[in-house]
Amino acid sequence: MKKILVTGGAGFIGSHILEKCSEVPGLSVTVLDNLSSGFKEYVPASMRLIEMDVRDEALGDFLLQEHFDTVIHLAAQTLVPFSMEHPLVDADINIKGLINLLEGCRTSGVKRIIFSSSAAIYGDNQHLPLTEKEVPAPTSFYGLSKVTAESYIRLYCSLYGMHGIILRFANVYGERQGETGEGGVISIFARLLHEHKTLTVFGDGEQTRDFIYVGDIAEAMVRALAYEGLATLNVSTGCKVSLNALLAVLEKLTGKIPPVQYGPRREGDIRDSVLSHDALQKELGPMTFTSLQDGLSRTLAYFSAHP
Repeated sequence: MKKILVTGGAGFIGSHILEKCSEVPGLSVTVLDNLSSGFKEYVPASMRLIEMDVRDEALGDFLLQEHFDTVIHLAAQTLVPFSMEHPLVDADINIKGLINLLEGCRTSGVKRIIFSSSAAIYGDNQHLPLTEKEVPAPTSFYGLSKVTAESYIRLYCSLYGMHGIILRFANVYGERQGETGEGGVISIFARLLHEHKTLTVFGDGEQTRDFIYVGDIAEAMVRALAYEGLATLNVSTGCKVSLNALLAVLEKLTGKIPPVQYGPRREGDIRDSVLSHDALQKELGPMTFTSLQDGLSRTLAYFSAHP
């Protein structure tokens, strides 16, 4: 029986990873979450929930007691605008919290850490689609915290013999998503459509993103549980979609023409983003990605049922 710890597992992405893990035989999964943005009901009854912050000094002792084989680290501050206004808080959670976790992994003999990084590390790089060989150039403190975290993980794994898999997520969307984070625009649009309210687009709407359905993220995460070595991989569809094109798909699916107002571009936001997934397919095996239309259909159905 492999013992897995998922930090931030009671959140949006974490809850889908837990569901996927429950389908894999031979896994014993524990969730560690401070429930600042997660929910107890997102954790399956078969899994244990520990209410703790990754910055807690007691984390090291907890890891020593449990002897986990693998840690999936999702717990993070994920808001780009928040990071620009509160860089100290962003760094405290995303860097200090990670180091606290890595120290606990080192002393307790954790064999593998899987880390959720972000496309935000690339900044406004226009060498699209972006590969993992591109030099990080974040335009937000959130992106900078992820780059820094990646470096800490690589060094810890090199020094202490752990396997490390860094997965750089594109813009994730799907059921149970809140209105924050990098893919939150879809959940915001879904709610406003349901409420017949005006949608706000920051910029001209021609900025592009690589939207990936959360179920595909969960699939990649579970595959990474068997990976040995040190790897940095994009998790993406490889398709760029403008916000205006996203609105057109939503209109097609709902039959509604959403009222839209355009506002100024936000500080720290990037213009275009699409990631290559060639390395992911090579290292973790071929994957079939959910189409935007199918993923949006599932997401809209969820938000209609959970207004």
